[in-house]
Amino acid sequence: MQMGRDISEEGYASGSTPDPARQPAPGRFNLLVSDASYRVDSWASRLPTLLSPMGIQAHHAGSGQQASDLIQSMTIHVALVDLGLPLECCEPSKAKEGGYRLLDILARLAHRPPTVAITSARTQRDEIRQVSAALKHGAFAVINRPRTTGDVETLLEVLRRCVTRHYKGRWPAR
Repeated sequence: MQMGRDISEEGYASGSTPDPARQPAPGRFNLLVSDASYRVDSWASRLPTLLSPMGIQAHHAGSGQQASDLIQSMTIHVALVDLGLPLECCEPSKAKEGGYRLLDILARLAHRPPTVAITSARTQRDEIRQVSAALKHGAFAVINRPRTTGDVETLLEVLRRCVTRHYKGRWPAR
């Protein structure tokens, strides 16, 4: 079973199982990026290139189980949760369960990170339901799945507001 994947600075996910002895460098800001997309050029693959120069290390999870494994292995400072995330890898039938389960796991952490939920709705009615459910599960913000450069810029602005509001504009103490 593949654990979490670190997205390299070039934006590509490595399929290797992380070494438990390998911990993020001290002072790094850990961003959990859960993304159900199988596209190589998805919004999630662009984030490391944009955020790495600022000291932010993006950790990719393609399923709820991978995200849970990452949460157990390191401190997560901000989480991006795709609500369309499958619970188990390659199980589209359990897609709805993974994103909301991940929100529940993050909400129960002793040091609860701010969470941005990414909607995957196809209709306005579904979107309203997803936004409502995500906020009930404790999401800091809810945005549509980024598809364009402008959408990625919106996501970056939401991340900036998370850090400003939750950490008062400073990197969290380790």
